[in-house]
Amino acid sequence: MRVLMPLPDRDFDVTEAAVPWRTLTDAGHVVTFATERGDSTPAGDPRLLSGVLFGRLGAGSQPRTFYRQMTEAAEFRAPIAWADITPADFQGLLLPGGHAPGMRQYLGSQELQRKVAEFWALARPVGAICHGVLVLARTREGASGKSVIAGRRTTCLLKYQERTAYLLTAWRLGRYYRTYPAYVEDEVTASLDDPGQFEHGPRVYSKRGTAVNDAPAFVVQDGNYVSARWPGDAYLFAKRFLAMLERSAVPSSIREANA
Repeated sequence: MRVLMPLPDRDFDVTEAAVPWRTLTDAGHVVTFATERGDSTPAGDPRLLSGVLFGRLGAGSQPRTFYRQMTEAAEFRAPIAWADITPADFQGLLLPGGHAPGMRQYLGSQELQRKVAEFWALARPVGAICHGVLVLARTREGASGKSVIAGRRTTCLLKYQERTAYLLTAWRLGRYYRTYPAYVEDEVTASLDDPGQFEHGPRVYSKRGTAVNDAPAFVVQDGNYVSARWPGDAYLFAKRFLAMLERSAVPSSIREANA
């Protein structure tokens, strides 16, 4: 199956893109990348590869390896343009996050939001992690004018996570960890019909899930939509999205018979 992964030209989160990419491609699926113009190869946030501060706070060694592998893939080197996306051509949509300034190109694009709205209307699997949930919060359904996730349970980058990262690094990196004046959690919660639909999960600061240990991770699945908070959830997020994608390919009559 084909999965669409839109990205900004630069500064996306290395782990949140590369771990799902590796998980999906290992399972035999094809990931198509898309950038605003489709005229150049995108690049992840370089600080996450070298370490945000004193060599720390960056991506783990395995996600960095996955990222290097991803950058060598033909699909990554030749992304399509957002304007050229035909949503019906894809069976799944993945929206990675990231917090550095280059992410604003992707998070604020009305062109991308229009394409996401078209895909959402198909009721096919959608996954969003961290700041990627903002794309959905800002994407409106035509009939209601509400966010496409207005009636869904969701999570995203949590306020205390965003605030803590900012306070730890502001003396050296300024507003690197504050993409917008508003916290991601506040904007996402405001897009919901009921603030109670937002789920925080267990409190976590540094311990991350891995390929073999999901204990520290947390995701929220509501129907055909799965969301996660930060790179520490990326492995579990990728597994849940893959399961959702493959289940969607099974005829409903068979799913009901096996339920």
